Amino acid sequence: MYYKSSYTSPLGQMTIVNDEHAIKGLWFSDQRYFGGKYDLQTMIEGETPVTKQVKNWLDAYFAGENPTLDPNILAPEVTSYRKQILNALINVPYGQTTSYKELADKVALNTLGKRGSARAAGGAVGHNPISILIPCHRVVATNGALTGYAGGIDRKIALLALEGFDQSKLDNHQV
Repeated sequence: MYYKSSYTSPLGQMTIVNDEHAIKGLWFSDQRYFGGKYDLQTMIEGETPVTKQVKNWLDAYFAGENPTLDPNILAPEVTSYRKQILNALINVPYGQTTSYKELADKVALNTLGKRGSARAAGGAVGHNPISILIPCHRVVATNGALTGYAGGIDRKIALLALEGFDQSKLDNHQV
């Protein structure tokens, strides 16, 4: 059984979807791919211990802290390839960035022994169903440009700034 609940962040209203054991989705209410494959209209409003854990994490995160989260509660329901990309993304440190190409190569080299497709990695990152907790806002183009955040570029900039990312790196690149 899936549950949904709301969270009010400084960057807008968010919706959390989870079962009794893990989080399945976290979206800004106006972001692209909101709700993913889930029928939010028929889902039960409610909180579980997982929901409370996520809300506590979000409170700490938006307060400027670098909270820890048990990665075992992150359970995006995506393809095997997308899961590999999202798992690699979880390891991008707070306040730092990686590129779509770096993510693609990391996954492809580990599984296929060759370079990967930045476009395929971009698709996986763009459809990430668990925003912020799986930090898709930390992914930039190879040239450092801020591109492709389903929650909007302004939010991507705000999230990176919250994490203390060097603003001069943002100012030198096209958005």
